[in-house]
Amino acid sequence: MHIMISGPYTSGSNNKEKWKLNHKEMNKVAYEVHLKGHIPIIGVNAALPIIETAGFDKFDELMMPISLALADRCDAIIRIGGDSIGADLEVEVFRKKKLPIFFSLDEIPIV
Repeated sequence: MHIMISGPYTSGSNNKEKWKLNHKEMNKVAYEVHLKGHIPIIGVNAALPIIETAGFDKFDELMMPISLALADRCDAIIRIGGDSIGADLEVEVFRKKKLPIFFSLDEIPIV
């Protein structure tokens, strides 16, 4: 399965060190998803290089639309971390499509 890793990135904070830690946590989970035989997808990983090229002033224009477009193409999602409006929007894509929503790596099957 293509499994989206969804969690806080900025979460309304201006603390760029916190952003880096959040991003690193999503990538750690992505690696674990990979080890279970699935393809991990992180919206931040797709959007950030484009934002860096276009300019940080384009963050709101690019981040969630890219993340939500990816969510629409995945088979399942794992929701990690704390509060995040963006992550909750991603989860809602899966809820509406009645696709699997995981809240723990233990819930994801090994293939």
